[in-house]
Amino acid sequence: MPAFYQKVYRLLKKVPAGKVTTYKALAHTLGIRAYQAIGQAMRNNPYAPRIPCHRVIKSDGTLGGFMGKTRGPAIEKKKKMLEKEGIKFAGDKVQNFPKTLHKFNNNT
Repeated sequence: MPAFYQKVYRLLKKVPAGKVTTYKALAHTLGIRAYQAIGQAMRNNPYAPRIPCHRVIKSDGTLGGFMGKTRGPAIEKKKKMLEKEGIKFAGDKVQNFPKTLHKFNNNT
């Protein structure tokens, strides 16, 4: 497994249930601009759900992808997992976004 993926997964473990983060926020915290690389790490996550890739959404508050898909049953599963953790939706967007966004601190 690439060392980059391991860094992403360590960071993602810090996002608690009831919060979400974005591909962009993860990349920014890691000091990179490669948002798509974050998506690749999520797609290849062998530790789900212990490493909660379902908590990563797009910067516009929409769900983005899940299990390599951007629509259909996989996205419905992601939405249900987030709802079970207390995340509410208004249509296809996370309600009260970015209020539900996890804030990474400088020690992350």
